[in-house]
Amino acid sequence: MSHALQLRDIHVAYGSRIAVSGVSLDIAPGQIVSLVGSNGAGKTSTLRAIMGLNPPSQGEIRFGESRIDGRSSPEIVAQGIALSPEGRRVFPRMSVRDNLLVGGYLQPQGAALKGAIERMFDHFPKLRQRRHQMAGTLSGGEQQMLAIARALMAAPKVLLLDEPSLGLAPIMVQEIGRLIEEINKAQGLSIVLVEQNASLALRLCHHAYVLENGRIALSGPGQELATSEYVKRAYLGI
Repeated sequence: MSHALQLRDIHVAYGSRIAVSGVSLDIAPGQIVSLVGSNGAGKTSTLRAIMGLNPPSQGEIRFGESRIDGRSSPEIVAQGIALSPEGRRVFPRMSVRDNLLVGGYLQPQGAALKGAIERMFDHFPKLRQRRHQMAGTLSGGEQQMLAIARALMAAPKVLLLDEPSLGLAPIMVQEIGRLIEEINKAQGLSIVLVEQNASLALRLCHHAYVLENGRIALSGPGQELATSEYVKRAYLGI
């Protein structure tokens, strides 16, 4: 099987602090791959390495036939990888529609851009209702939808989602989960999902990696890991 995205033995450090040590991942086209682990396990650092925000000090990252470690973030976005960061970082004093326009800066102007915005409104009907509203006045769940939609405006082949359920009410967590599945199936999009909500992450994904102290402790199909006694005790509270 060809892989949309491959990480091979990557290491990421912040000064003297090692955040990721020897992580290798395979993300196949059309798959949802979850990274599960506690705070400080190296999940977000792995996403930041992929995006060129904190380039790995060692190892390789390949996207299709191209090696992308060492490239700038805008180059990586142009290649077809987009990040929806932790914390719903929308532009609060811009309208919902203008936030989407910022995400679509790589799209040709005119009909293509308008069509992309309409597709986002089809996926996220609540955003259509709020399209002229300032993003900072949206609910937490609506801001998360907007953050995901803005990343999708770049028309990525791989979407990186960093803690999309963080701080949301349980009913909204289920809605975000449903939307992730819908986007994956409708667009055949590869998704790398970083989640502290391990039960959600393992339910949604085709394959999962458990990170501990910057290393991969376990990996396997999501359903298989969900039945692991270790994962149940450490991450599912069972």
